Amino acid sequence: MRGSSAVGEVTEGAERPFAAMAHLTTLRAAVLRTAALRSPHTPRPASLATQRRHASTKHPKGFSPPTQDELEELRERTIDFTRREITPEVAQATDHDNEFPHAMWKKLGDAGLLGVTADEEYGGLSMGYQAHCVILEELSRASGSIGLSYAAHSQLCVNQIMLNGNDEQKKKYLPGLVSGDTIGALAMSEHSAGSDVVSMRMTAKPTDGGYHLNGTKMWITNGPDAGLVVVYAKTEPEKGSKGMTAFLVETPPGTQGFSVARKLDKLGMRGSNTGELLFDNVFVPSANILGTVNHGVKVLMEGLDLERLVLSAGPLGLMQAALDITLPYVHERKQFGVPLASNQFIQGKLADMYTKYRASSAYTYTIARAIDESYENPTIRTQDCAGAILYAAERATECGMDAIQCLGGMGYMSEMAAGRVMRDAKLYEIGAGTSEIRRMVIGRAFNKEYGLGR
Repeated sequence: MRGSSAVGEVTEGAERPFAAMAHLTTLRAAVLRTAALRSPHTPRPASLATQRRHASTKHPKGFSPPTQDELEELRERTIDFTRREITPEVAQATDHDNEFPHAMWKKLGDAGLLGVTADEEYGGLSMGYQAHCVILEELSRASGSIGLSYAAHSQLCVNQIMLNGNDEQKKKYLPGLVSGDTIGALAMSEHSAGSDVVSMRMTAKPTDGGYHLNGTKMWITNGPDAGLVVVYAKTEPEKGSKGMTAFLVETPPGTQGFSVARKLDKLGMRGSNTGELLFDNVFVPSANILGTVNHGVKVLMEGLDLERLVLSAGPLGLMQAALDITLPYVHERKQFGVPLASNQFIQGKLADMYTKYRASSAYTYTIARAIDESYENPTIRTQDCAGAILYAAERATECGMDAIQCLGGMGYMSEMAAGRVMRDAKLYEIGAGTSEIRRMVIGRAFNKEYGLGR
């Protein structure tokens, strides 16, 4: 199963001749950058550039909806990357040691995967949300934790800056984030403000030339390693949701007043370093306000639906991983003289796992395609973005449990990846808004359509 995907087949180690790629634009060529295959810069035709004016606040400059062939090629290239760099041994070691393989960031950057929705002028691919889902799905298929760290960097940080940053902020921060020289994160949750983000207690008090941030952030993915963090704080606490501001906070080692209180030891997504961050009079210049003062909720909501949509691709990869583990095992392992796959109980589980994956995949990519194809005036339905991750996350946990059951005693052993897949999948029912919150969001979206307040 590692050699196949929902949209195409790949042969191990196969490379298409470079001559066959001559039609690819700069955007596509960037995806193909590897040590052995690098594409020269080729400018866009003037007519194409005119047709692709920046018409959307949700998509990068020069965006046009990708073709199915482009998405298939992107998937194949991402699979090629994971075969080389995120081997089963790397995935298991990342989980067992609870340490992110830091060399991976530059490799992801060199492969052109960290800035899929960023403008080309900053090193990005100028692609959209279908492409982002494809990459996250295949990275998560190889390692759920590496996929999660990738999503926190490329969606929660890079895309948030693309959606809300000014030209100076983009020029300053995006090149390093896209290349993998800087790790990005987003810090919103606190001990007493998880799903209820408006009740956060972190404050940002005005001072000469900027603000001093004080408070604690909890459960921050990439927090222990990040060099740049999108941080939400209260600039006018008495105003509640109308007194919140988003900041771009530089957090390299030695930043005065900033510290990582602890790296958290999690049930799953181990190796996707998650931490508790402390801010003690951390100075942030006014130039690093993301959006405008007291409009942090607008910044938050600007990307929240898209965050839910893209993150729904993580569970898709984990469902594929569950099938990758289970299918070979049940066809090779014999009980009572026949392969386990001959047992109708096992066949039923395989059917359920596959159907859950296909249904979840169809939901996610249908919504992503609708957003990409309506890029001039994007159609983004809150209930569909929340529904995609709600459905995929719960199905992924079920598939992880079924994988363990199909493997029997071996499924319960740490040396097998089935337990890791199940533990990783459970995170998606909790992080980025719990399943319960997603159901509330969907219900409230319908209430809004019918004129009800809640």
